Amino acid sequence: MTASRSAQWYRGTDRNAYIHRAWMRRGLPSDAFDGRPHIAIANTASDLTPCNMHLNEVAEHVKHGVWEAGGVPLNLPVVSLGETNVRPTAMLWRNMAAMAIEEMLRANPIDGVVLLGGCDKTIPALLMAASSVDLPAVVVPGGPMLTGTFRGAPLGCGTDVWKLSEEVRAGTLSEADFLRSESSMIRSKGHCNTMGTASTMGLLAEVLGMTLPGLAGTPAPDSRLLEGAHETGRLIVSMIADGRRPSDVMTRGSFLNAIVALAALGGSTNAVVHLLAIAGRLGVELTQDDFDRTGSGVPLLVDLQPAGRHLMEDLYRAGGLHAVLNEVRDLLDPAAITVTGRPLVETLGEATVHDRDVIRSRSQPLQQDAGIAVLYGNLAPDGAVIKPAAASPHLLRHRGPAVVFDSIEDLHARIDDLDVTPDTVLVLRGCGPKGYPGMPEVSNMPLPPKLLAQGVRDMVRICDGRMSGTAYGTVVLHVAPEAAAGGPLGLVRTGDTIILDVPARRLELDVPAEELAAREPSPEMTAAFARPSRGWQRLYVETVQQANTGADLDFLTGSSGGHVARESH
Repeated sequence: MTASRSAQWYRGTDRNAYIHRAWMRRGLPSDAFDGRPHIAIANTASDLTPCNMHLNEVAEHVKHGVWEAGGVPLNLPVVSLGETNVRPTAMLWRNMAAMAIEEMLRANPIDGVVLLGGCDKTIPALLMAASSVDLPAVVVPGGPMLTGTFRGAPLGCGTDVWKLSEEVRAGTLSEADFLRSESSMIRSKGHCNTMGTASTMGLLAEVLGMTLPGLAGTPAPDSRLLEGAHETGRLIVSMIADGRRPSDVMTRGSFLNAIVALAALGGSTNAVVHLLAIAGRLGVELTQDDFDRTGSGVPLLVDLQPAGRHLMEDLYRAGGLHAVLNEVRDLLDPAAITVTGRPLVETLGEATVHDRDVIRSRSQPLQQDAGIAVLYGNLAPDGAVIKPAAASPHLLRHRGPAVVFDSIEDLHARIDDLDVTPDTVLVLRGCGPKGYPGMPEVSNMPLPPKLLAQGVRDMVRICDGRMSGTAYGTVVLHVAPEAAAGGPLGLVRTGDTIILDVPARRLELDVPAEELAAREPSPEMTAAFARPSRGWQRLYVETVQQANTGADLDFLTGSSGGHVARESH
């Protein structure tokens, strides 16, 4: 029988083994070092990541399951990113978190890991790290919060922030009422209750095969989350015995299943950059175009904000993820397995829909073709994405004059005084991975008050940044190459005509090629891009890839496995 990985630290009678054991003997039973698997609980709990505050409680229940199955659980606090608090943007730190978690998993005497995440970037970072180390790993998603209400109506956190703030700017909601809604927005522990990035990535972690089947989407305050955490603790011990690793579970078929689910759920566009980055760590062949090829014909079945009306608690009540997947079962790869070793489709059982207002049938979807659309043209040679499910149908084919902003500060300074019409196309640049840096969620630009007063609630917006998964509107995102990397978005001038044709997958600047070739980036845009001089931001800007490949750092793609050759003493 091959010795466990942790035994490489603990087994033996020499000085080094003595040191490793002695410093860990702080209440562990005497047989903790006699071949029992040691399980890290990579825990992103943090008081500064509000959506993950409850994960210490979840970790305790994972520990119970690990002990019960004969393992040794070990809490490992890791880098945590709170989407609502971290400046300049949590996306700047996703790769840093993934790199730090990867190195800690590799450096420590562990045989497997349970990954606890919830807030937007935490599950992607944990999966990227686990993929690069490729030790047995399983995710426990922290789950969505319960639904809050204001003036008798349910509140979708994130989505209703954008809506209510626009109503204040339009003069149809008082600032006092807006502020009164603040204490109603967040009702309980857990992440956003809309189909934003946190909900999307928690659910897709299960579709990728990386959670206990049936656990994703369980509300954070629900006792069944703790029950599932306990069972996950037992599961990771059996995974180690079976040698089941992320590279065995997350195959190309798993990622294509995730793309199908992304469309059916109406999930966040941020899933594109996260799934591409995770696949890049595993060496799985996945491209931006796969999202269009695989997902574009999939119907939107889940009526959740921001694309619909309901919230995550309603989805769970209506049958949850498994009920949704059963509706598109014929589109799923039957060979893709889960952490249990069984195919994903076999775990779905006879899951049924209990509320057709929340989960629609294939014959009566919210939208017939709801997947992420990938656009190309002289404005986006390497592609851009749009979420048709969150867009206004009448704007999916559009031609209009551009108003250009060279930075988010430029936007904020001028947006309230613009002379625009509903046909105007707002263009914001300098918000890509290099330009910001970190690719912030600013693409869903606020509408000019002049148009809000006319009743306009959507217009075409184009940006090299991202959009919150809780946001809505006809917003073209992830334009690549970004302006700061020399992309043609940096050459657009106010007044230029832009052509958006989502059915034709086209995004064009209606400017003659010879004129475009003669243009230089504006001095204002160049001045807005201040290259960092030191630290993580400098390393990030110098090595980050573009959105169309996942915005990982170029030297982090691929994996290094879990082997460590040298002793520390």
